Amino acid sequence: MLRTIIAGLRARTARLVLSSIAIALGVAFVTGTLVLGDAMNASLRDEFARSARNVDAAVTLSGTTDARGLTPQQLDAIRRAPGVAGADPRNSAPVPLIAANGKARQAYATPLATTPELREYDLDQGRYPDADDEIAVDARTAESAKLTLGQSVELLGEDESRRSYTLVGTYTQGGSEIAMMGGDHLVLTPTAFTGFSRDELPYEVVVAAAPGVSQQQLVDDVRAAVGADGLSFRTGEEMTRAQLAQISSQAGEFTAVLLAFALIALVVASMVIYNTFTILIAQRTRELALMRCVGASRGQVFRGVLAEAVVMGLVASVIGLLGGLGVSALLQKVINSFNGGSGEVLLPVAGTTVLAAFAVGTVVTVLAAVLPARRATRVAPVAALRSQLDSGEEVARTGVLRVLTAVLLTAVGVGAIAYGLSLNGDEVAAYISGAGTMALLGAVLVLGPLLVGPVNRVLGALPRALLGVPAKLASANAGRNPKRTAATTAALMIGVTIVSLVTVVANSARETANAQVDERMPADYTVTSSVWDRPLPEELADRLAAVPQVAEVAPTTTVYADRAYFTGIGREALGSLFRPVVVSGSLDDLVDGTVALRQEYAEEQGLAVGSTLVVKGMGGGEQSLRVVAVATGNRLADGVMTLETSRRFERTAEGYESIMIKLRDGAGDGRAAIEAITDASPLAVLDSAAETKEQLSEQLDQVLAFIWALIGLAVVIALFGIANTLTLSVLERTRESALLRALGLTKGQLRLMLVVESILMALMGAAIGLALGVGFGWVINRAVSSDDVSIDLVVPFGQLGVMLLAAVVAAVLAAALPARRAARTSVIAGIAEA
Repeated sequence: MLRTIIAGLRARTARLVLSSIAIALGVAFVTGTLVLGDAMNASLRDEFARSARNVDAAVTLSGTTDARGLTPQQLDAIRRAPGVAGADPRNSAPVPLIAANGKARQAYATPLATTPELREYDLDQGRYPDADDEIAVDARTAESAKLTLGQSVELLGEDESRRSYTLVGTYTQGGSEIAMMGGDHLVLTPTAFTGFSRDELPYEVVVAAAPGVSQQQLVDDVRAAVGADGLSFRTGEEMTRAQLAQISSQAGEFTAVLLAFALIALVVASMVIYNTFTILIAQRTRELALMRCVGASRGQVFRGVLAEAVVMGLVASVIGLLGGLGVSALLQKVINSFNGGSGEVLLPVAGTTVLAAFAVGTVVTVLAAVLPARRATRVAPVAALRSQLDSGEEVARTGVLRVLTAVLLTAVGVGAIAYGLSLNGDEVAAYISGAGTMALLGAVLVLGPLLVGPVNRVLGALPRALLGVPAKLASANAGRNPKRTAATTAALMIGVTIVSLVTVVANSARETANAQVDERMPADYTVTSSVWDRPLPEELADRLAAVPQVAEVAPTTTVYADRAYFTGIGREALGSLFRPVVVSGSLDDLVDGTVALRQEYAEEQGLAVGSTLVVKGMGGGEQSLRVVAVATGNRLADGVMTLETSRRFERTAEGYESIMIKLRDGAGDGRAAIEAITDASPLAVLDSAAETKEQLSEQLDQVLAFIWALIGLAVVIALFGIANTLTLSVLERTRESALLRALGLTKGQLRLMLVVESILMALMGAAIGLALGVGFGWVINRAVSSDDVSIDLVVPFGQLGVMLLAAVVAAVLAAALPARRAARTSVIAGIAEA
């Protein structure tokens, strides 16, 4: 039996290798994701290790204190403690950096640590600053801002005053808390830093131990010297462990998303393998029957088929493991491109990754081959006496179990969707409704053989009318074995369903976001600050209002309160540049000392018109405000008050959050006139609704392209499945094709028949997938919609049409080799085949 299995593998090497490509692609995705996760862990460990290196003790504020940071007195006490070789504060301050265009960029400055060993960054070029008029910047900042050593760098001080520094060095930093803030980063001397840090206190003090002092002893000495009230103490080892736990969490979340797409690819690949073995078993009916005749038992036949699956799985695992390294390198290149192209490509191959590759490749292949292998054991020895050209499975043989399974999945799916839609935009609603759509997808997969006939007749009508006999034969071939055709098209249907679902949801979100932009930005232009903690000067609004082309100017403020924030706006803008939908009360009553609340916030707080809301500002101050209206609209934040009311809170005492501008009718040169004012301010950034929409579209397109690329692998695997099915079908129908040739069918017509058959199978999967994707997209849109934001269904017919066309083109390519092989087969040899 072993010799028979080996001989069979040699005879079918080409078929098995072609079939193993599907599994190899799935394994490559899985192993690539695992290697990427290990690479991210290694990279993040290196990044975060810099913030903990040489640190023997760390002192931070505990969660029970209201202090804003560690005081200079506490820092001095730490430095004087026994066993301390050096101690430095970890702190940052927002220090806007003036870019080449004259506008300020969000940047954060840190003081240069006086103890070199405690610096959480490495020198890249030049040196660190020695004088108060010198500066060093992060290497990424230098690259993005086009800064070079020796160049003068301007920072924005208070009242938009500019301070010049000489760039003396660049550095690379790890994954510290400061680095995670984003923006630009720079280092100043402690004295120069004090000029920007105002009253801000360090969030942490790191300590290096003197020789011979253990970390625990150092912590005890520092605690005794500074006191434990309101402070938390950690050894360097504890600090490192905490950061490594954070690393594992961050990398794990990202790789979990990628593994979800890898799982989809594997499911599709397993369906291809299942279909492949089903066809192979059908083609080998006489061979298996002869084996039974000469004494092979059912168990030996079963084990023989599984042995072929094991070999196929092992080959696919080797190919997939090597391909996974390339997938990981490609993904790292894509990720690094978001950081300006910086970052090293790492390819760590752990033993668990290798084991996972072989386990996934082999186990999935064997599991996919179990049912066909069981079917092989049912081949009766008497089948050796006759020729069976096709498996002969018909829709009429669809079992009761299949129908009951489909009914159960449909009931579960409809129930989950109905329950998810009843949650009214709750976060859980999307997950529950999404699970319901996947249950309905499973029901369609189970009912696939029943759908093949009707769908094939509809899709085949046009080719039959235009292309004649070859198309009629192709349509008949596509529908002659519904179970096989359903299994072939199911893989493509899954991929197209998910792709179209994501595309519909993304485009619906885009249109909704654009509508929200129109609602939130009824003004022609909006001026905002390029630095989040620097408000726009009040005189800027006055200068803009004096521009002849400007009809109306409406400045806004933001009041940050405890777990809420409110918009301040002038009464003159109500109804023109600020148009929320009033649910109850009236905005005419919005005067000093009153507030209008967003409906959702009012319901959460149990407030209504006439209630009193106590607002505690984050910067100090507490006001009791009477609720005069409840409204909806994103521009509201959690509520809206007049500018006069917002001025009572410390953080909004001076300056504006934004300035909305409405132009006069026919003011064609309005933007140029406005820019003449805003260009003079390094903080003022001019934006329009059209520009905001364009930015949103670009971001959404990037996300959509990334998801398309991930799920695209499943579609590629599905197309390999169609090619594989056609190739095996050509071998199965060798005699039939020869008879058609003998009856007058030309080589070109035979090739056309196979191409049309491939297109029909691809269109079946794509058409059903598109219909499901659009329907599921509507479900998800409804599930995530709320009273504030309703996401309407937007079907991107252009994108879906391109997807359908791509499926047709891919189907033509998939049929190229099988059609060529069929046309080259000799008519006499084909007829003579038993």
